[in-house]
Amino acid sequence: MRLTVIGTGYLGAVHAACMAEIGHEVLGVDVDEAKIAALAEGQAPFYEPGFPEVLTRNLENGRLRFSTSLADAAAFGDVHFICVGTPQLPGSDAADLRHVDAVVEGLGPHLRAGALVVGKSTVPVGTASRLAARLREFGDVQLAWNPEFLREGFAVEDTLRPDRLVVGSTDPRSEQTLRHVYATMLNDLTPWVGTDLATAELVKVAANSFLATKISFINAMAEICEATGGDVTTLARAIGYDTRIGERFLRAGVGFGGGCLPKDIRAFRARAAELGCDESVRFLADVDAINLRRRVKVVQLVREAVGGSLADRSVAVLGATFKPDSDDVRDSPALAVAAALHGEGARVTVHDPRGLDNARAARPELDYSPGAEKACEGADVVVHLTEWPEYLELDPAELADVVAAPVLVEGRHTIDLAAWRSAGWEVHALGRP
Repeated sequence: MRLTVIGTGYLGAVHAACMAEIGHEVLGVDVDEAKIAALAEGQAPFYEPGFPEVLTRNLENGRLRFSTSLADAAAFGDVHFICVGTPQLPGSDAADLRHVDAVVEGLGPHLRAGALVVGKSTVPVGTASRLAARLREFGDVQLAWNPEFLREGFAVEDTLRPDRLVVGSTDPRSEQTLRHVYATMLNDLTPWVGTDLATAELVKVAANSFLATKISFINAMAEICEATGGDVTTLARAIGYDTRIGERFLRAGVGFGGGCLPKDIRAFRARAAELGCDESVRFLADVDAINLRRRVKVVQLVREAVGGSLADRSVAVLGATFKPDSDDVRDSPALAVAAALHGEGARVTVHDPRGLDNARAARPELDYSPGAEKACEGADVVVHLTEWPEYLELDPAELADVVAAPVLVEGRHTIDLAAWRSAGWEVHALGRP
């Protein structure tokens, strides 16, 4: 089929390349001319394992190309995927839908009769029905909603081999068209959930709200462990054996971040309040508050580890991205903690395997080092905040020779604390004695 993907950020670029990978002809469209030019040259605008290879392969075989014209998109495609961002509105928890609306207004007048527009952006419930009504004003144009469930670091795998496909529509023709688009996945027995527009919109925010709740739950238990001398890692392992609970997302630490979970749960609360259902999701305010408190707790641990004041102390921060296998620093707990330490007078040097450029652009006041060992030179305390595999390979005995004081604050519960203690390090960890 001939598909267009409107918006070539993280979601859109991956979706466009992967749709070409399974055999469709794809046109990616964006208003950012520099981004489109880079993609057309095979230059990935972000770090995502496997994406550069898929991008290059499909540019070379001719199934993928890029444009800045919505008119070209309407003339080219049978199915048009909306993949633009829905950030948090400044000064509000609500989602900013201007980019989604701009796509509909810009694309609509050029669409052929029978065209299908498919939303993949995360939007407040009720948005799809509003957009469907607007598209009908342009003629025989259908709308479906097909939420994305990508994990940064696994986006290519999640697109090519999803754990489910959710499609909301009001017309059987739309569902049939999307079954054809995703035939490769359906042949691999990927579960298909066909539903109405509102439910499809809710699936994404409900999933993210549940994951955020699970993370904040174990971090709330970490707070109790800190007050009682308990060990949250043992607690998490013990309850995780219960198959009704499961071990995934039960690792306590500095909390969640990124461009999705924080803003999605806030937008969900804002929309629920508009619908008069704010009591139903009031707990998400606590989920958000617990998550943000863990950042404060890490700063407190670091302050205590260096004797009560961070003024003129040298701090090495290992990790800037919100998670490994990504260069994304949006709402990153690691970078937020680094900035807070700097705000209390510390000299902060940050290392990250992939996210230094983005971190430097977001927080130019911090110092950055291209090497983890180099970042730790002369440090009064080392703070581990993103669970990159490279940090697990650091030799604590060798690192002890370059720091000013062998003091570690562990914010992710992935480092072998016993090995570091055996090498002479003083170790402080969230939720552990």
